[in-house]
Amino acid sequence: MTSAEVARALKVAPSTLCRWRARGIGPRVFWLGDASPRYRRTDVLAWLERVAS
Repeated sequence: MTSAEVARALKVAPSTLCRWRARGIGPRVFWLGDASPRYRRTDVLAWLERVAS
């Protein structure tokens, strides 16, 4: 998933995801060769489970 897709799904601004990445508190992220952050849907769902409990 792209940052825009994750931001839309979580109902947060893309800049919020950027801050979370910088602080190491958001969903797990990986980087493609073109340096674009991407998220696996399973990682986003797992992160949601952790923060909801």
